[in-house]
Amino acid sequence: MRIFYLALIIIFVFFLVTFSQQNAATVHLQYSFFKDKWLDIVVPIYMLIFAALLAGVIITGFYGIVERFRLNRTISKLNRTVRDLKKELRTNEPPPIIEKQKMS
Repeated sequence: MRIFYLALIIIFVFFLVTFSQQNAATVHLQYSFFKDKWLDIVVPIYMLIFAALLAGVIITGFYGIVERFRLNRTISKLNRTVRDLKKELRTNEPPPIIEKQKMS
């Protein structure tokens, strides 16, 4: 299984390297309100794509963390409810009947 994962990683890295070489043209980034030279940024296309991909991964990761905390809070609340209901059930149970055995 390790060899399979290693092969996948090698293929992925090969894809990244060839993609970067094929998309090395530069792009000028400007924002409409800031047409000054201090905001004129020149980056290769592949860096722009990787930056957008990284931003998406980070945003999705934060969403996953928030969702995990929300689910853990829900699980804790439900476990507390189950514990309280079991406690209530035990308090409302009649005590066990113990019969005395006749000694012969």
